[in-house]
Amino acid sequence: MSNIGIIIEERAADIGNFMVGRLLPFRQKRMVGPFSFIDHMGPAALNEYENLDVGPHPHIGLSTLTYLFEGAIMHRDSLGTEMEIKPGAVNWMTAGKGVTHSERTPEYLRHTDKFLHGLQIWVALPKELEECEPSFEHTNAEDLPHWEDDQGVNFRLIAGEAFGKKSPVSVYSKLYFIEIKSKNKAKVSIGKDLYGESGLYILSGTISDAGTTFESKQLLIAKDAQLCEFEIGEDTTIYIFGGEPFPEERYILWNFVSSSKERLEQAKQDWIDKKFPPVANETGYIPLPEFYLTKKTS
Repeated sequence: MSNIGIIIEERAADIGNFMVGRLLPFRQKRMVGPFSFIDHMGPAALNEYENLDVGPHPHIGLSTLTYLFEGAIMHRDSLGTEMEIKPGAVNWMTAGKGVTHSERTPEYLRHTDKFLHGLQIWVALPKELEECEPSFEHTNAEDLPHWEDDQGVNFRLIAGEAFGKKSPVSVYSKLYFIEIKSKNKAKVSIGKDLYGESGLYILSGTISDAGTTFESKQLLIAKDAQLCEFEIGEDTTIYIFGGEPFPEERYILWNFVSSSKERLEQAKQDWIDKKFPPVANETGYIPLPEFYLTKKTS
């Protein structure tokens, strides 16, 4: 019997001058553990006059996790951070009570052909930490736990705890974000190492479960993380993420996440009134989309 409860197809979404594939939230499954939002960026071939330019915008109540497969992004935020992220590294920004940041193609790549491909993720904060002080940290690729099993399957623990290992990324709840790659078909049985809720995203290749084959750009939500067992196909890369869900519901309004609808409305008004901290060496301002001007959190 299959352990797959929900199958989510990647959906196109426009984030300004760049199209992404949206995975979470989904109408039947708003969160997986503390993970509240996942976008698949690219793969995009950008020419010499095309660049990623996501200007200054705000967040509250969450941590952002940026993980690239190809390309580079320059992150700037209201904490004074200016950090370029490259493939395999992790940018982890905790918004807490409020932060502003931008994401752009680095200057040295802006007038040349380039590729961009990766994941943008939001992880909701525990209720008691939703109003914590903002922070930022960068973790190099070589500092993330990685290993190969006896079948030649490669694992990388990007964030959280699993397999008796711990990523150096400073998470705030019990979670995991795992990369699994294989050149050959292999049986993967990792249920005993997982906990809480679990999602499996197929970036490339295939996996098979109970006689059914699933392909790239599909997100599979497990009925039970403890029963996570499947066959990974040749030349396949997948990402498994999840963890313990929070006891309280989380609400999303634009770039804000909170357990309180009133707090989201306050954040919306604070952005309109330009009360969020500015980003140094940045110009521009992404206004609150018109859709949210009259929309109340539901």
